[in-house]
Amino acid sequence: MANFEPFTFEKAGNLKGKTLFITGASRGIGFEIGLRAAKDGANVVIAAKTAEPHPKLEGTIFTAAKEIEKAGGKALPVICDVRDEKSVAAAVEKAVQTFGGIDILINNASAIYQSTVEDTDMKKYDLSMSINTRGTFLASKYCIPHLRKSSNPHILTISPPLQAATDPKVNWFARYCTGYVFSKLGMTFVTHVRSLGLKFLGALRRTQGRRRCLQHTVAQNYDCYCSCPEPSRR
Repeated sequence: MANFEPFTFEKAGNLKGKTLFITGASRGIGFEIGLRAAKDGANVVIAAKTAEPHPKLEGTIFTAAKEIEKAGGKALPVICDVRDEKSVAAAVEKAVQTFGGIDILINNASAIYQSTVEDTDMKKYDLSMSINTRGTFLASKYCIPHLRKSSNPHILTISPPLQAATDPKVNWFARYCTGYVFSKLGMTFVTHVRSLGLKFLGALRRTQGRRRCLQHTVAQNYDCYCSCPEPSRR
């Protein structure tokens, strides 16, 4: 991501008492965000598939939960397959029952593969589209009603900026396979359209505006789209 300008947050907020619903949080970026939030005393919902140790990948929802609680947060490990609507709905419901609501959704779960169009296995293509684009849509769909009840709601999507597809200096289509790029840009478009359709505040903005509670959790050089749903006035 060397062609993107480095970004440094001006001020870090505090996530104490906030509830984060993070997809794919058993490892990687999702886990690191949850771990950092835990240091503030946040409630972290680890919504991921891995309940048993994987032979090639480190971490499960339960090992992640232990680390998050050790760091000072409260953790809820919940098995969640973002491809399955019933699984997502059940995970969101369990999060609300446990912590009383959801303040922040982080659409992090993603599947990656790299191959040319002619060499792409359609099973891999379908997998990346169902996890990346459709999974982002599903998690957002079920979290939004609860986010509207939060006093300071956020949706953070780990996805590339729109210019990743059009800027020749970036040119994701040349760096990565077309199918994978479609699925990741799909996450960005879901965030974009959602922000317009639901009149979110601060749409398509790195987390740098007046609502700052997520600022210190995002790694530098990752372009993450943030939408802030307007709180319910009921």
